[in-house]
Amino acid sequence: MSRDLYHQRMLELAERGDASERLADAEVSVTLDNPLCGDRVRIDLDCAGDGRIDALSHEVRGCVLCRAAAAVLDTHAPGLDADELRAVRDGLRDGLRGERTLPAAHDWPEFAVFEPVAAHKSRHECVLLPFDAVLSALEQRAASANGGGRTTASTTGT
Repeated sequence: MSRDLYHQRMLELAERGDASERLADAEVSVTLDNPLCGDRVRIDLDCAGDGRIDALSHEVRGCVLCRAAAAVLDTHAPGLDADELRAVRDGLRDGLRGERTLPAAHDWPEFAVFEPVAAHKSRHECVLLPFDAVLSALEQRAASANGGGRTTASTTGT
């Protein structure tokens, strides 16, 4: 199982994902945990006035799959709003379930590295956790936008 899941391209993405630095004075910070495997993702986020992601950073304490997924987000999430990112996340989830082809999910070619994960249902959440953390940050940001303040949250995912 390890060789299939942790191939060279996956390892390269995970290593790239380790290089993220915290955003100074981030608009919103969210930490999300996966209690089943122990992965933890912290997202710092800044958005434009229209709710699109301007900048994000992450810190992942977790497996190679989770770190690789966070690296993919670093590349593609800036410029997206919550609805667009949710569609991408749902496409990835559906691809992992075998309901669609992963590389076709919103033209994020790195999704192809997650193809071997489809056969391991217990590892799907490892890939999805960074996406869920960014979506949670966007939700927190939208909720606090009316109050005008910065927000920090910590939740547990499933």
